[in-house]
Amino acid sequence: MLNETVLFALTSSTDLAASIANHLGMRLGKIKIEHFADGEIMVTPQEVVRGGSVFIIQSTCPPVTEHLMEVLVCIDALKRASAAEINVIMPYYGYARQDRKADAHQPITAKLVANLLQVAGADRIVTVDLHAAQIQGYFDIPIDDMTAVPMLGRYFLDKQFPNEDLVVVSPDHGGVVRARKLANILNAPIAIVDKRRPRPNEVEAQNVIGKVRGKICIIIDDICDTAGSLCAAAKILKDHGAREVHVGVTHGVFSRDALEKIEASDICEVVISDTVPMTEEKRRKTTKVIQLSMADVLAETIDAIQNHTSVSSVYDMYESKNEGSSPREND
Repeated sequence: MLNETVLFALTSSTDLAASIANHLGMRLGKIKIEHFADGEIMVTPQEVVRGGSVFIIQSTCPPVTEHLMEVLVCIDALKRASAAEINVIMPYYGYARQDRKADAHQPITAKLVANLLQVAGADRIVTVDLHAAQIQGYFDIPIDDMTAVPMLGRYFLDKQFPNEDLVVVSPDHGGVVRARKLANILNAPIAIVDKRRPRPNEVEAQNVIGKVRGKICIIIDDICDTAGSLCAAAKILKDHGAREVHVGVTHGVFSRDALEKIEASDICEVVISDTVPMTEEKRRKTTKVIQLSMADVLAETIDAIQNHTSVSSVYDMYESKNEGSSPREND
């Protein structure tokens, strides 16, 4: 059914989209994206999509609102061009951290974004590691929340850390489920950094729950924005006797001086996916960031959607690789 499918890349995810298309043996559809002097956006598909299944590939990473608007305008254009099915591959879902009212009079912008995508005409959404899994409930259309954890787990397995030295760390209480997923892959125990956030983008790490002294710690998180949380977690782990601190993150946003903080921190490496593009300017600022690609997972997801097969089976590629790994036992 892929011969009836058209893939479109918008401005934030051109490299990832090209890799996805290459994996599927397809070409990217031609599309014209214009940003006018007054800030308005025009998106015009240059392909016939009538009666076809279309996939828009775009992370709504910074500038978040601009990239989101591109998606909405593109959906409207495709709907008016009579596309039969419009699928949005949004590896990084912008505004996901505004998923609840943390204080009086605050908006729930993650829900607003879901409403906008549906009203514009999206038929399906594919994301990667939503900040809060409950955001899936904001949608009345199918949504597949994929994960980079098996890919990150494969990377750390290949490093062959001694099992008795390894511990997976959640940087806060909210990330325990994610940490447990990685710990299950690595057959490692988990620890939790107890922290508080006095103000937005400011973190104070308080304590560590679990044994980290003399251990190789792998912090797992969904987003690295200003890197305050990760660097604070790494410091408290080192203060509690951790031997090394490695980090696995799905979305490397790296705002402000995040990369400078990471370079100056106790972190050995930060392994990220390509859900958010890493510019050459950012690459020059760090020697510690390693980027892996989600293209294979997202390509297999598109193939599964089009052929009506199990989306969860796309992770089999990592499980089969893990079969040859030696079993690991918890402490």
